Amino acid sequence: MLEYENQMFLDSLHEDGLLISAKGLGVETVFCNMVKVYCDPGNLVFVLGTNNKEEDYIISELKKENTRPLPRVITSDYSISEREHIYSEGGVLFISSRIIVVDLLKRRVPIKQISGFLVYRAHKILESCQDGFALRLYRLENKTGFIKAFSSSAESFTRGFARVERVMKTLFLRNLYLWPRFHAVVNSSLEKCKPRVIELHLQLTPRMLQLQISLLDLMNFVIREIKRINPVLDTNEVTVENAVSRSFHKLLQLQLDPVWHQLSSTTKQLLADLKTLRHILLSLTQMDCVRFNNLAMSVRSSEYAHRSSGWVLLDSAETLFVTAERRLYNAKQEACPESNPKWEALNEILNEIRTTSGGVQTVLILVNEAATCRQLKDVSTDRPTDRPTDRSYFLIKGSKQLLSDLYERYAKKKPPSHNAAGNVAHAGSSENVECEELVENCVTLSQSHDPQTGDVCFAECNPKEDEETSSATVTAREEPVIIIEPFKKDANVLSLLQTLQMHKPRYIVMYDVDVTAIRQIEVFQCRNSELQIVVYFPMYAGAIEEQAYLTTLRRERNAFEFLIEEKRTMVIPAEQDGKSGDCAELCRDVGTSSTSELLNTRKGGAATSSASSNPLVIVDMREFRSELPVLLHRRGIDIDPVTLQVGDYILSPDMCVERKSINDLIGSLNSGRLYQQALAMTRYYAKPMLLIEFDQNKPFDLQGRYYLSKDLQSTDITSKLQLLTLHFPKLKIVWSPSPYATAQLFHEIKEGRSEPNAADASAVGSSEANLDEDKYNVAIKDLVGKLPGVTSQNIFAILNKVENLEELLSFTQVQLKDLLQNSANATQLFNALHQDMKSGERASSSVKRSKPKGFRAIARKKQK
Repeated sequence: MLEYENQMFLDSLHEDGLLISAKGLGVETVFCNMVKVYCDPGNLVFVLGTNNKEEDYIISELKKENTRPLPRVITSDYSISEREHIYSEGGVLFISSRIIVVDLLKRRVPIKQISGFLVYRAHKILESCQDGFALRLYRLENKTGFIKAFSSSAESFTRGFARVERVMKTLFLRNLYLWPRFHAVVNSSLEKCKPRVIELHLQLTPRMLQLQISLLDLMNFVIREIKRINPVLDTNEVTVENAVSRSFHKLLQLQLDPVWHQLSSTTKQLLADLKTLRHILLSLTQMDCVRFNNLAMSVRSSEYAHRSSGWVLLDSAETLFVTAERRLYNAKQEACPESNPKWEALNEILNEIRTTSGGVQTVLILVNEAATCRQLKDVSTDRPTDRPTDRSYFLIKGSKQLLSDLYERYAKKKPPSHNAAGNVAHAGSSENVECEELVENCVTLSQSHDPQTGDVCFAECNPKEDEETSSATVTAREEPVIIIEPFKKDANVLSLLQTLQMHKPRYIVMYDVDVTAIRQIEVFQCRNSELQIVVYFPMYAGAIEEQAYLTTLRRERNAFEFLIEEKRTMVIPAEQDGKSGDCAELCRDVGTSSTSELLNTRKGGAATSSASSNPLVIVDMREFRSELPVLLHRRGIDIDPVTLQVGDYILSPDMCVERKSINDLIGSLNSGRLYQQALAMTRYYAKPMLLIEFDQNKPFDLQGRYYLSKDLQSTDITSKLQLLTLHFPKLKIVWSPSPYATAQLFHEIKEGRSEPNAADASAVGSSEANLDEDKYNVAIKDLVGKLPGVTSQNIFAILNKVENLEELLSFTQVQLKDLLQNSANATQLFNALHQDMKSGERASSSVKRSKPKGFRAIARKKQK
C-alpha cells in the first residue's frame, strides 16, 4: 500500500470510525486489506454493502496473496442449517442485509461471538435501512465487537439536515476520518511518481461552438423561468454551471420531492425540459454529427412542441436545429458530414505512439459510454484497400467512411427536417435498436500480419473464435495493442483497476473525462513506479466538457470542506458507540399508545397485564426490504420473520395486513393480484386490512400524475379501490402517510389483543394445512358467505349440513332457523332466496305473466 493508504488503514484498524475518501484514491485497497486482517477462523466478521463484482474482486485479490481462509459469500442458496454451520466455522462472510437480519432475529447467529461488522458504501446506510437494523440488533447484545465503515462519496454526506451525524449515529461510530485529494499525505504520496500527462486542447468547430451557445441560451431561459414561477423555492443551486453536472437532477429531485404536489405542471415540464437540454448539450462532444442531428430532430416535432415549456419556439432553438442539419449537408443539400475533431486527435495520438514506442505496446482508450467503444472500433478497423499499411490514412479514411455509413443508416440521404414527425421518430427509435445490437462493453484490437503480403493490420480480438479458423488467416498475433473500454464496464467501478492490473498499459488515452478514472491512474502509477505511463488528454478547450470536469472537482472540494467544518463543530456523545447501556439509539421505545394511556388513567395508573412482555408482530420475509420492520422493533414490538402465504403482517390471530406502497398498489390493481390477495385474506381472517403506505418524503395524496404513469389517472386507481371494497365488505383500507405513522398505528391496534402464533400464521394458505379448501368448494363457499343472514359464525353450519344450493333453496324458514340458530338471520336468508326481485304491483303482474326463474324455479321443481 501507498503511504496514505497505510495511514488510512491504521486509523480504521486501531479505532472504529467512518472513513470518507475522495473518489479514486483506493478505498477498495484499504477495505481489501481490512478484510485480509480478519480472515481467520477465530473471528466472525460480516461484510455489508458490497455487490457481486466487488466481492469477486476482493476475493480474487486475496487469493493472489495466498490468504487462507478466503472470505465466503452467503446467499439464499444456503439452507438454514448450512448457514448455521458456516457461522460456527468463523471467518469473513459477505452477506446481504436481509439474510443477516432474519438470522439475527431468529437467533441463528451467535451474536456474542461476532467479532465485528465491516460496512462498505456507508453513505447508503440511511436508505438501506436493513443494514442499520442489523447493526442495531448486533449492538444490542454485543458491546465488545467493532464496526468499521467506508465510503468514497463525500457529496452524499452533504445532502439533507445533519446527514453525517445521522449516519454516524446509525453506524454507532464516534470517529470520522476524512481523506480528500488535497490532503497533505495524499499529495506527498502521489507526487513521488506521477504519470506523464500530455494535454491536447482541441477547438470546437464553428458549428459545434454555435450549437453550444444555443443550448446554453436555452438552458438559461428554462432556469430563469423556473425561478420566476417559483420565487418561494430555494433555487440558488439551480444554475447553468451546476446543471451540467451528472448529479444535478438527483439533488434537485431530493429538494423538490416534499413539495412536488404543490408545483405547477409548467414547473414540472420546465424541469423535464432542462434535463432534455442537458442531455443534448453533453451529447454534442460525445456524438458524431449524424447521431447528434438525429437526437436534435427527435425533439423537433409538433407533439413535443405542444408538450414542452416553449423553448422549441425560441430563436436559439431554431439555430440549434438548423446548425445541426448544416453539419450534414452543404449549401446544395448534398450529404457532406462534418468530421469529428476528437477522431482526428485520436488518429494523431495513435500515430505518435506507433512512431515513438519502438515496438508493440498496449494502448488503453477510456471512454464514457459503451456506444463509443463500438464507434471507435468501427473507425479503427475500417481498412482502405489502396493503402493498407498507412495508419494515418487508415484512421482518417475510416472516420469518413463511418460517417457515410451512419448517414446512410439513419439519415436515409434526406434532410431530417424534410421528413414528417413520424419518420423522424422512427429514425430515432431505429437508431436506439441499432445501438443496442452493436454496443459492446469493451473492444480489444490486436496487431496481426497478413501471411501473403506481410502487411500490418488491426483486427478485433474474439476470445471465442475457433483457433483453426484464426490460424488460417493470421500467422502471428501479438498481444493486444488497443483496448477501448468504458470507465465503468458493466457498471463496475473496479473494472478499470482490473484492466490496469491485467494489461499494464504504457499509454492511456482519456477520450472522455472522468475524475475517478484519472485518480485511479495516478494511484496505479505510484504502485508501479517501474512502468512510466503516458496519459494523453484530448479535451475541447472552453467547451462544456471542460466545465463539467471543473464543476465536479469544485463540488467535491466543497463537500470535503463542509465535512471538515462539520467534524470541527460536531458534538458526539460518549455513549454513541453503543458499548454502554446509555446509548439513545439502542433505546426501544416501549411507551404505550394514546389508547392505553387513556385506559391506564381511568384505572388510576394501574399496570396492565400485557406490560410484562413486548407485543409481537409476525412479518413476512419479503417485507424486510422495507423500513417498517425496523421502526416496529424500535417501538418495542418484537419481530418474528416467517414466510407467509397470506398477508404481510399478522397482528393477532384474526387480524391480517397486506401492505402496499403506491407503486405496488398500482401494479397489483392492474394485474389483478390484489384481488387474489384480498380474497385470500377475507377467506382466512376475520379482520383483513389493506394498508396503503406513502413515502414520507413525498406528498400524501393521489392527485395528479406524480405516482402514476402518463396513461394512468388517479381516478382509475380510486375507482378500482371502490370496486375492491364492494367485492370485499370485510376488507378495511387504511391510509398511512409514512412508515413511522404505520408503526404507531400497529402499536395502537394491538392494544388489548392476543398475540399471533408463527406456526399457525405460516400454515394459513399452505397446501399442507389448508383450512377448508379440501373440504369445501371454494367458489360455493364464497357465494354462500355473501348471502344476507350468513355470517362467519353460521356459514360452516350451512356448509356442513346442506348438500348443495338446491337443497338450501328447498329449506323452509323454520328449517333455516333451526339450521342457523338465529331467527333474524334465517328470515334475511329466506327472503333473499325466495322474494321477488321486483316490488309492488309490477312485480306481481310480472310473476303472473312469466314462468318462475332462477332459484325459485329450481326450488319448485325440487318440491314436485
